[in-house]
Amino acid sequence: MHRLLKVTLTGIATAPLAGTALAADLSVKVELPQLNVAEYHKPYVAVWVEHADQTPVQTLAVWYDGKKRNNEGTKWLKDIRQWWRKAGRDLTVPADGISGATRAPGEQALTFSDGKAPLGKLAAGEYALVVETAREAGGHELVRVPFTWPPKDAATASGKGEHELGSVTLNLKP
Repeated sequence: MHRLLKVTLTGIATAPLAGTALAADLSVKVELPQLNVAEYHKPYVAVWVEHADQTPVQTLAVWYDGKKRNNEGTKWLKDIRQWWRKAGRDLTVPADGISGATRAPGEQALTFSDGKAPLGKLAAGEYALVVETAREAGGHELVRVPFTWPPKDAATASGKGEHELGSVTLNLKP
């Protein structure tokens, strides 16, 4: 039996283009399946934006178990391997506006405001939205969805995981 967790991330950013600021919308849908396994743990998840060359720009969200005794939940953050190597080891958690608890199956929503943390002002260029997940006693998966910012026209891009992640859909609106 598979249950899907649908996460909707919505953000607005402003980017200069030929001396003019253009407001644009960025929304993301992420499906995290609840796997039918003997020992299921809610996944640790990192969502971030990186340049086309895969250098990190900004972490948007990190979900982990911050309530474990002696802050033990943070030791498992390194299992979100790509994020950890690129940005996680330098992030002090909990990070205001970025970190939160692991999520149970169901629909979740995050909203980012124009020019405010965590997205801030995203300069014009080629990027990728990256979603990575890891579960205790489970698997690990990463989906990268490339996009151009700011969008000139409404656009949709998507990627799909095989086990730990379902589809990741990015919608851009000028």
